[in-house]
Amino acid sequence: MTSNMTSNTGFLYVVATPIGNLSDITERAKRILTDVDLIAAEDTRHTGSLLKHLNISNKLISLHDHNERSQAEKLIERLKSGKNIALVSDAGTPLISDPGYHLVREVRAAGYKVVPIPGACAMIAALSSSGLATDRFVFEGFLPSKSGARTKQLEVLKNEPRTLVFYESTHRIVDSLTDIRDVFGEDRTATIARELTKTFETIHTDTLENLVTWIKNDSNQTRGEFVLVISGNEQALSADESNADRMVDILSKKLPLTQATSVVAEITGERKKPLYQRALERKNK
Repeated sequence: MTSNMTSNTGFLYVVATPIGNLSDITERAKRILTDVDLIAAEDTRHTGSLLKHLNISNKLISLHDHNERSQAEKLIERLKSGKNIALVSDAGTPLISDPGYHLVREVRAAGYKVVPIPGACAMIAALSSSGLATDRFVFEGFLPSKSGARTKQLEVLKNEPRTLVFYESTHRIVDSLTDIRDVFGEDRTATIARELTKTFETIHTDTLENLVTWIKNDSNQTRGEFVLVISGNEQALSADESNADRMVDILSKKLPLTQATSVVAEITGERKKPLYQRALERKNK
């Protein structure tokens, strides 16, 4: 554990726990969960089962969406008295579509140290195994539950050039995937990552049209917890990228293309390789 022997106040540890396979717990996480004075858990029963598996006996307190604000005040008092606290969610990294944001914000605002204990995260696991672009991505969490609101949000995102990552639940996966197809188009490439690290883990990549057909034809694929990874709209450029492209086109009339892209990259902060690649594509049209 990070030592606070020289401090009269406690630390808040934000501890990632397994998303399925219990072997994914880190040695550091086990040590923290053993040594802290208190564990704030999204569901004490769920975390209690994990602690039992790890042969850890420690005090648990409930911290979820409905009581986080009131619990934050009590936990800060514990920190003030020198107690160390671990924050965990039901699975994965706390705060990533899970409770904890208000607590962490208030603890930091009160001047106490927050220590991340990294580990499993479903979003990163899905993204890293999807085969889609990972250099730039946007995490959108859960889409709205109602189709109208969901479609409205998807319309805002349909021209996003970066890879998009969503979480989805078993009872909405078919409807959400269908709405994504209808808004983003049948040919957009996507990955369904289901039950990551668990017995029935499935990672399947195809066009949105084929994914909708695939999941509708196999009810087993609608069960579990889902991460959806959607390729970005490669045809969409931001205003900054469009301006940078215009600068490259102007400079390349006087300079070699490599030099023109280097100059524009230095001026705008854009990455040189995409600038150069887009310039070649325009030149070859």
